[in-house]
Amino acid sequence: MTTTILYGRPPLVFDPPGAATQTSPQIPGSTALESLAEGSVEAAMVYAPPGVLERRYTLAQALRVLKVGGRLDVMAPKDKGGSRLGKELAGFGLEVGETAKAHHRRCVVIKTGKETGVDAAIAAGAIQVVPGLEAWSQPGVFAWDRIDAGSAQLAERMPTLKGVGADLGCGYGALATVVLRSEGVTSLRLVDLDRRAVEATRKNVEDPRATFEWADVRTLEANGDLDFIVSNPPFHDGGAEDRRLGQAFIRKAAEMLKKGGVLWLVANRHLPYEAELREAFKRVTPISDGGGYKLFEAVK
Repeated sequence: MTTTILYGRPPLVFDPPGAATQTSPQIPGSTALESLAEGSVEAAMVYAPPGVLERRYTLAQALRVLKVGGRLDVMAPKDKGGSRLGKELAGFGLEVGETAKAHHRRCVVIKTGKETGVDAAIAAGAIQVVPGLEAWSQPGVFAWDRIDAGSAQLAERMPTLKGVGADLGCGYGALATVVLRSEGVTSLRLVDLDRRAVEATRKNVEDPRATFEWADVRTLEANGDLDFIVSNPPFHDGGAEDRRLGQAFIRKAAEMLKKGGVLWLVANRHLPYEAELREAFKRVTPISDGGGYKLFEAVK
């Protein structure tokens, strides 16, 4: 039996103490919470995600894997779901102990085996075909239930690509499906930090030219052998804006591309990526600037 599991987004938990097992969809290589057997865990500690469906799904999965009498500790910032934790846990039929400190709420519950609504919360937050989108996705994935406006703008404006390429931060595969319409594309690496996005992309992109990687783009090995890269890079880390993420994507893209290779990048209009692009690439061309987004072509 596993003694303790930890659940959190990076960089909140990286090095589990003692016999604890790290579970997170956003720490590549960590154990999937969904893979643990029912009643196999003595204790669980969860830093709860902000989205309602994702958070209830995570809490329900933690309750599922706990043995009867097992303890669940949950914490979240008050303005990112913490103020709702107590009510949500009580909704499962649990007696909740709750404390507040440093703008966070912490709740402690003991599994009784008489919880209600656990299966429904898991079903609502599981990977699914999204109505209207007609694609597989899961709550917690970026823009999980819609086509992101920035990605849509990039898909509309980028030319027909060819050769060996990559989609860095692929999400559930919306951009990749457009890229792969070109018969000139010989292969496409789809990379994302979120395991759920990679799993959804595997279902959405059924093309033998596509390969799938659950990995942190910033740590990818770069061989300078790609003809093109498309990217709508993230700019939030743990719920807070971090412009360094997109800047790191730009530097990595330059390392991965061959001479003459091209990066097609879309970003929110307020993000300061121009200096990083000019430093990393020989030629940078603004393609569009509207609707809150800006689009660049950058040639190495």
